[in-house]
Amino acid sequence: MATPILPSRILSTSAADALIASLTDKHGPLMFHQSGGCCDGSAPMCFTRGEFKVGAQDVLMGNIAGDVPVWIGAAQFEYWRHTQVTIDVVPGRGAGMSLESPEGMRFMIRSRVFTDEEAELLESAGEPMRGA
Repeated sequence: MATPILPSRILSTSAADALIASLTDKHGPLMFHQSGGCCDGSAPMCFTRGEFKVGAQDVLMGNIAGDVPVWIGAAQFEYWRHTQVTIDVVPGRGAGMSLESPEGMRFMIRSRVFTDEEAELLESAGEPMRGA
């Protein structure tokens, strides 16, 4: 019997991937953190990798744009564990701490609820990795 393919918890649009590539060229390896309300509400925040300290209360949702990790606070993950999150980008000014802000763009979240089958697959796979 073939091992089922798990649905991704995190995706990114091609527009977001293009901005991530440009930011990587300028700043080096990147990471995202999705909080539950600090600063710019619940907007995904883009940092130079390692600039934001990930702890035991952070959950790894996965990687986007190749190898860019996306972390989320554990409390926020509990609210969103039933949704597939997509990072997108739109014109506008985002949070001052996020790397895209000077570019006149802002990262944002789009989401959809997992199907019952997808939710069951993810549940059977166990809990996602947490930070150190």
